[in-house]
Amino acid sequence: MTKKERYKIVLDYFERSIPNAQTELIYHNPFQLLVAVILSAQCTDVRVNQTTPAIFKKYPNVAALAQATFEELLPLIKSISYPNNKTKHLIGMANMLIQKFGGEVPMTVNELVQLPGVGRKTANVITSVIDQQPNMAVDTHVFRVSARLGLTTKATTPLAAEKQLIQYIPETLVHKAHHWLILHGRYTCLARNPKCSACGLTEICLYYKKQMKSKTLKTTA
Repeated sequence: MTKKERYKIVLDYFERSIPNAQTELIYHNPFQLLVAVILSAQCTDVRVNQTTPAIFKKYPNVAALAQATFEELLPLIKSISYPNNKTKHLIGMANMLIQKFGGEVPMTVNELVQLPGVGRKTANVITSVIDQQPNMAVDTHVFRVSARLGLTTKATTPLAAEKQLIQYIPETLVHKAHHWLILHGRYTCLARNPKCSACGLTEICLYYKKQMKSKTLKTTA
């Protein structure tokens, strides 16, 4: 099976099984999504969604957040992982948006990564979700699922995985494929106990074949 054929099988499967995949973070504008994605680093979307309503109520826009103090904001995100750093990042991000970008969230990766708390993954999320740009954000789910399905080969870093995925996924599908891979990793292809019996991709999954081969060897030993 060629790489192109493998990708087609995977993308066709996701197109059928979860055609309307989208982020599970709750937001109403680019500013709110940016805040949510910064908070979501090494934290679940569920926890973020429980936390952001209070933040958005007190700080409904960039200007309001830029005026926040560390002591005021920290209590609102204390249940999120790395609350001290993320509090500093959110305030710094809002101030830079005011000072450098006219209070608007920029829509290029190069501009976004200048903001405190925003790395390449976050920038890719913002531009792909808001603007449907063909940018692939590689988190732990995307990294794991891509390798198991054989979409990436010997990709040792998120950037390496991103480059391989972008090479084979049609530009018009990249923004959806990001969510397909995340949701598959979050609910089916779990890190420790993947639900292979509920997966429609076992026929081409390298991880599944390896597991089956291992079980066969143990049985015959």
